[in-house]
Amino acid sequence: MANLGCPKKILMLCGDYMEDLEAIVPFQALQAYGLFVDAVCPDKKCGDICRTVLYRVSAHQTFSEDRGHNFTLNASFDKIDVCSYDGLVIPGARGPEYLATYESVVEIAKHFARTGKPIASICHGSLILAAGGVLKGRTLTAFPTLGPVLVTAGANWVQPETMASCFVDGNLITGASYEGHAEYIGHFIKALGGTVTGFNKRILFLCGDYMEDYEIYVPFQSFQALGCHVDSISSKIKKGDRCYTAIHEFEGDQNFSEKNGHEFKITATFQDIDASSYDGLVIPGGRGPEYMALDQDVIKLVKYFMDAGKPIASISYGQQILAAADVLKGKKCTAYPAAKLHVVLAGATWLEPHSMHRCFTDGNLVTGVAWPGHPQFIAQFMEVLGVKGYS
Repeated sequence: MANLGCPKKILMLCGDYMEDLEAIVPFQALQAYGLFVDAVCPDKKCGDICRTVLYRVSAHQTFSEDRGHNFTLNASFDKIDVCSYDGLVIPGARGPEYLATYESVVEIAKHFARTGKPIASICHGSLILAAGGVLKGRTLTAFPTLGPVLVTAGANWVQPETMASCFVDGNLITGASYEGHAEYIGHFIKALGGTVTGFNKRILFLCGDYMEDYEIYVPFQSFQALGCHVDSISSKIKKGDRCYTAIHEFEGDQNFSEKNGHEFKITATFQDIDASSYDGLVIPGGRGPEYMALDQDVIKLVKYFMDAGKPIASISYGQQILAAADVLKGKKCTAYPAAKLHVVLAGATWLEPHSMHRCFTDGNLVTGVAWPGHPQFIAQFMEVLGVKGYS
């Protein structure tokens, strides 16, 4: 875990059409570790939303740009005191192209460069740093096509070997894309003066097609950044292949839309794992659990973890799998409200969620309502696992 002494304050510079995961993963992961994170955007206030995007690269060098989740800002740009923050995070994609034209945004980048405070910039985020003239003599990486403009800005360019590549130059942490979040966030923690101490923990993620995009990526990469060994498995998909994910977003009424999310790589083959070698199990939500609950191999695995008393964290519709595995009798838990019947009929005591942020722990079981509660969900699972926070 990050051992940072007094809680640190982090500023995140957001803009419409920033990359979906490059905003939400550091935002929620850093909060889960116990830091304060303010996400702001010029001309917007606390409670407003930024539109996000996700990209799919084709075999012909072109890419498609699809709508992501709506990202809710938790602070107002014109009310922040830049001097009160200990670090800066800049998500990538198309947002920074526009943010780099704002003098007020550029001045923030200059402040952090001048004071030597940690700056984490990913993908196209370094365009803001280039606009501020703070890259002369600095060594960094970014999305591959940014090389020429960053060289023109005076930077020493490091061509990323993969989209997970990261580079550290003093207080400046840069990355090519969200694929490198584990290393990128881990380096940022260290730059803030913290240490990463989760190396002795092994965590298994139970995956299936059309699980919720955020509910796999955020906890998976958050625990990777802490140094944990993290594996993803699917009973139907082999190591190296990918699951499809889904983005669920409310569109102003009771119903939500479902869109294609990022693809997610499976890291281990279900039939080859030794469940006894893992310290905990995580079950993402979304639509995947409806089908996974029918799979007897999945049920057997969940029963093993519960019978062994090992920590289990399940969120949203993931509790449908727990109900099907008949492991909820006598347990207190919550879930996405539409899954209440599954939980109650399985013999659990239902804990009413008063917001989408609610999470609860009962013994070895951590349950959450939905992805807005990830900071609590991850932090509570860390506590059950024995991954210590800072004091």
